[in-house]
Amino acid sequence: MTVNIENVEAFVYVIHCGSFNKAAEALYLSQPSVTARIQSLERDLDCRLFDRQGKTVRITEEGKRFLPYAQQLLLTYQKGKLHVNRKRSLPEEIKIGCTVTVSNYVVPELLPRLAHLFPNTHYKFVTGTTDEIVGKVLNKEVDIGFVRGVNHPNLHSVKFYEDPISLYVYEGHPFIELERLSVAQIAQQPIVFFECGALDWLRVHRIFENLDHPPNIRIQTDNSEMAKKLVLSKAGISFLPGLSVKQEVAAGRLVPIRVPGTDGIALQTNVISNPGEHGQFLSEIIAIGKLLNVQ
Repeated sequence: MTVNIENVEAFVYVIHCGSFNKAAEALYLSQPSVTARIQSLERDLDCRLFDRQGKTVRITEEGKRFLPYAQQLLLTYQKGKLHVNRKRSLPEEIKIGCTVTVSNYVVPELLPRLAHLFPNTHYKFVTGTTDEIVGKVLNKEVDIGFVRGVNHPNLHSVKFYEDPISLYVYEGHPFIELERLSVAQIAQQPIVFFECGALDWLRVHRIFENLDHPPNIRIQTDNSEMAKKLVLSKAGISFLPGLSVKQEVAAGRLVPIRVPGTDGIALQTNVISNPGEHGQFLSEIIAIGKLLNVQ
């Protein structure tokens, strides 16, 4: 059996984008072309990868099992393209600037994949605020920057990762047993508020704006790792980005709680660079970002 890499790419993009139409836009294809590629892949694999109910698309159990192999196929293909089509020598060292949150949670996911694609390149990382990293890229102190979802007229900026924000409570918290939870109940709890200045945090604030009393914010911090550890120590509950609590959720030490009005709130990380520079690295970083978004 042979599998067409373009069909595999279409499969991953549909999951990443959430629909056939959006995947078609991202791939610069028509929607029927994406549908045809998925159908061809399903024939090759002899299984159904998506359940289609009107405009809603859901991945099947077979699709979930195939997904990690599809991602690995794309990474291997990308590496092969680099070796075959390399038109100029790559720099021996790449300097990368990033926010503290990115350095803690994104870089450990990103770097092994970059090292796999660019085995002879060395990396130097520096951390700072979004404004500091933007300045370092503009001044060419770093080659590539990972920053909050901002755009700058003199920089090339592309979305890399979108990290959903949810309410997390510690193991054994009474909220875990509740079928329905009101905003007023949340507001009464001690809250550790992680505030990073992004616009999406305004949406978190707004869920409390119609209450008679302000939320019980005991601790406010701009450090997600500190906020997470305070929740683990039962100092309070907190709205946190998903990547920062991935391991603790898997271990059952933290539990996500669905809160009315918070669907779709996320932290967006962009990759920035000076226009026309480091194109090979940027294209591969963005491709890796698409894979991370569907994990």
